[in-house]
Amino acid sequence: MFPIFRLIKDLLKARRMAPLGLTDTHVSSHICWPWDLDIWMELNNGRAMTLYDLGRTMLAQRVGLIGALRQNRWGMTVAGSSVRFRRRIRGFERFEMRSRAVAWDDKFIYLEQSMWKKDGECASHVMLRTALTDKEGIVSPQRVLQAMGQSGLAPDEMPAWIDAWRAADAQRPWPPMQDALA
Repeated sequence: MFPIFRLIKDLLKARRMAPLGLTDTHVSSHICWPWDLDIWMELNNGRAMTLYDLGRTMLAQRVGLIGALRQNRWGMTVAGSSVRFRRRIRGFERFEMRSRAVAWDDKFIYLEQSMWKKDGECASHVMLRTALTDKEGIVSPQRVLQAMGQSGLAPDEMPAWIDAWRAADAQRPWPPMQDALA
């Protein structure tokens, strides 16, 4: 079940925080609650992705994107992701999440998020290819920036590791071959 109460709490909290620049990092604190656990008593990987959703929503609030979404009736979607899980987060453990926009191209906005344990170790890291959508399909990042009042902003150079991921992902067959799934 989606943690709607956490979402509401986090959005209210983000509204009271100082605005961020488009590529600044949003930092949030979290607790791994019992309903976030898997059978090994650690943060479930599916729930980790849901918590990353919450972090992206708070980031969107702080950079001014939520207002543009509402005004234009746009939606946010994830068009691809790559995640690394390296350290366990156990029940009742506190951790920090860091979320930021890294770069964008003509269609997508690339974000990175990470979860950090109190001892300074990175527990997980996700890179996301995200898009804003309307009834016509994908809304260009330049149009989004214009709606946010930042129309003259050029993207930073695409980091090599994201560019390599984009190139590798472009080679993946889509749609997947039916007989390979059987």
